[in-house]
Amino acid sequence: MKAKVLQSTGSWYQAKTENGKIIDCRLPGRFKQKEQKSTNPIAVGDHVIVQQDLDTEDYIISEILERKNYIARQSPRQKHLKHIIAANIDLALLVVSISQPRTSLGFIDRFLVIAASYHIPVTIVINKVDILSENDQSVLIQILDTYPKIGYPVVTASALNGDGVEDIKNLLNQNTTLVIGHSGVGKSTLINAINSDLTIKTAPISRKWGKGMHTTTFATIYEIFENSYIIDTPGIKELFVIEIEPEELSGYFPEMNTVSQNCQYNNCLHENEPNCGVKEALANDEISLSRYASYLHILENIRSIDYWER
Repeated sequence: MKAKVLQSTGSWYQAKTENGKIIDCRLPGRFKQKEQKSTNPIAVGDHVIVQQDLDTEDYIISEILERKNYIARQSPRQKHLKHIIAANIDLALLVVSISQPRTSLGFIDRFLVIAASYHIPVTIVINKVDILSENDQSVLIQILDTYPKIGYPVVTASALNGDGVEDIKNLLNQNTTLVIGHSGVGKSTLINAINSDLTIKTAPISRKWGKGMHTTTFATIYEIFENSYIIDTPGIKELFVIEIEPEELSGYFPEMNTVSQNCQYNNCLHENEPNCGVKEALANDEISLSRYASYLHILENIRSIDYWER
């Protein structure tokens, strides 16, 4: 029978069958060896075929169905491998906070590149807007001025007082939505505010470091409305762009992709090349300086990675 993977703990998987039954199932060893480029052959959101072992009565995953898409990051422990965060995603909510903890614009841009490379639309959610200082307001204005005009909607919210929650609910209907961001930005609190029946564990910010503490251990799918799912993920400290060639990178920056056709060279990397459409757009304030700085930083990182298969 067909089932949707709701949680992965490494050895066992929790899944929901087509008739609504929640089961625990495991993966035969042959699947574990099949995918050598990933630390996890199965991710939350995967659709699988399960069968019941007549001797042990365990449910066994016999087939992994083709994915619509997935999103992956560099494995924190095995850096030559990728780790699949989730699969079959309709929308990603990148939850950020300007303060307590601070999410850098560079982190935002790296995630947007990764999501674009896997063909996943993103909405940016700025949480904790109720605690912004006067200095923080300038960063908020910069985000609101930069990202919507290049195709990334931005929602301002406060999970604690309910601001923006209804706007977010409207995005989730009939979708499987990935919720991702640093620890402490309020992902779990936001999900609890969206559906009060959920009681996902939350934790305060570390006073010593001003950073969030992990409360979500494994990526988990919750059905928040009928046929509407949210994938809650552990907080991500760092993100590295993987499996993208240097000459492909600007194609994942929408504002650069548009003007790069004006470059003299087809393989222009928009650094020091003559007659560069991107550099011209930058000089005319058509591309933000922070976005271009992110592009150069990601480009440098891609060049430094020599263990990924090209």
